[in-house]
Amino acid sequence: MESLTWRRPERADHARIIAVVDSWWGGRAMAAMLPRLFVDHFAETSYVVDDADGRLAGFVIAFMSPDDSATVYVHFIGVDPALRGSGLGRELYARVAGEAKAAGRTRLAAVTSPINTTSLAFHKAVGFDIGPVVPDYDGPGEDRVPMNLLLS
Repeated sequence: MESLTWRRPERADHARIIAVVDSWWGGRAMAAMLPRLFVDHFAETSYVVDDADGRLAGFVIAFMSPDDSATVYVHFIGVDPALRGSGLGRELYARVAGEAKAAGRTRLAAVTSPINTTSLAFHKAVGFDIGPVVPDYDGPGEDRVPMNLLLS
């Protein structure tokens, strides 16, 4: 991971992220769930990671909940499938968690689809508590699994 460059996302990164997000999610249509507003308005709580050749290696889009002063919500976290298992995803979460704690936040929250077993396994391995499936969470037929990580 020493050849990776960590930085805050910039407006141009949005196009780079949505260009790969569907393929990184196994061909599922995910790009529409990540409108540019997340890069424009939550860059200071998010990261983009580039490899030595300038290719996107990973990213995390997170924000401090304005309605729950204990929570940082992680809207998206993604790692190039070729780099999975390298620790990059854990480090993305570690950086967000460190900043959350520094800001007085005590919890990371996220949701995923119940069919995304890779995400569920990853979040469990990182230490998230995995909740039960919430039917129609994001509308009819859009079930989600809430996940929480308490920060010590």
